[in-house]
Amino acid sequence: MSYLRNVLAVPKGYSIRLYLAAATAARAGDEMSGPALLLAGLAVTGSTAAASTLLAGLTVSAALGGPLLGALLDRSVRPGRLLAGALALYATGLTAILAGLGSLPMACTVPLAVLTGLLGPALSGGWTAQLPRVAADARLPRANALDAMTFGAASLAGPALAGGVAELLGASSAVVVSAALITAAVPVAWRLPGRTAPDRDVRPAPVAGTLAAGFRVVLRRPLLARATFTSVVSCLAQGMLAACVPLLGAQVLGAAGRGVLLFSGAAVAALAANAVLARRPLAAAPDTVVRAGALLQAVALTLAATGRPVPLVIAVLVLGLGEGPQLTALFAVRHREAPEHLRGQVFTTGASLKISAFALGVAVAGPLAAWSLPGALALAAGTAAAGALVLGRESV
Repeated sequence: MSYLRNVLAVPKGYSIRLYLAAATAARAGDEMSGPALLLAGLAVTGSTAAASTLLAGLTVSAALGGPLLGALLDRSVRPGRLLAGALALYATGLTAILAGLGSLPMACTVPLAVLTGLLGPALSGGWTAQLPRVAADARLPRANALDAMTFGAASLAGPALAGGVAELLGASSAVVVSAALITAAVPVAWRLPGRTAPDRDVRPAPVAGTLAAGFRVVLRRPLLARATFTSVVSCLAQGMLAACVPLLGAQVLGAAGRGVLLFSGAAVAALAANAVLARRPLAAAPDTVVRAGALLQAVALTLAATGRPVPLVIAVLVLGLGEGPQLTALFAVRHREAPEHLRGQVFTTGASLKISAFALGVAVAGPLAAWSLPGALALAAGTAAAGALVLGRESV
């Protein structure tokens, strides 16, 4: 019966391929927007501090926007249309920030970035929460792996596009292209399947009640709470690594700019791992895979702390092998544990927490890395390992 409802709810001509193509475009635009705004802010203001403040404003508000956006998606009969509106507003916000650079004081531009950032979780959790409406139950594990691959592809393509477009056409053009990629996904989001007939008969609770119910689900379902905690702690460790990347490039690879290649290498490994999982899913429970992914990331960060080229290359590959399957498994846990009427909030809240944890990791490790690079990487490794051990006590 569940399978039939999934099939009947999907509009004619809508397919998982269409979903994945649009998700990839939107997420590539999102990954492109950060570097593009940094470059544009620096080009216009000439200040690194101003440019980084602009990016911080765009990311820091995600923690607030995610739960509210998820609650609204869960209340909507046609969540795809709400998602399309969020994507359109996000793209419009990026364009408005660009227009404000140089013509408005930063005191006005930064709040605009904060408002735009409230919609950021739409590009990650907001999309993935709709996946069961597109993929029937039997196809969901493979669809999870493919959906996770869109994140890897976007993390590879986004920064490269930002740098290439900025070099050829200017930093402002890079922001415009990122907004265009997000806008391209709007029509596909609009056509996402709506709620089935039984769901429409359920009277939605007030937004405040929905928010409270969503947080209760995350906190009171042990397996979901542990998977969420481990993924957030993993992102905290990844943020610490991000703060160390320029110094790793300078001290180990010979140039600070080469440190960016570490992210590309990890993204390629994650993408390859998820490509394998899409064809041959692991027999292990997804809860176990979430834990194993955190442990692999801890091993990778420990190798990176040695400060030697060969262990660093191995660390990058191990990091990707941990990140990719962990994301796929996290999606599986959320789909399994989240009630249908709260799925959107569970996904967007999780995305918000991960974005905020990454930003916190960067802030914590930045000063520490300047004092001791191995110390900062060791702290990141210990952080990832701690998250895995918490889940490991009662995982299935």
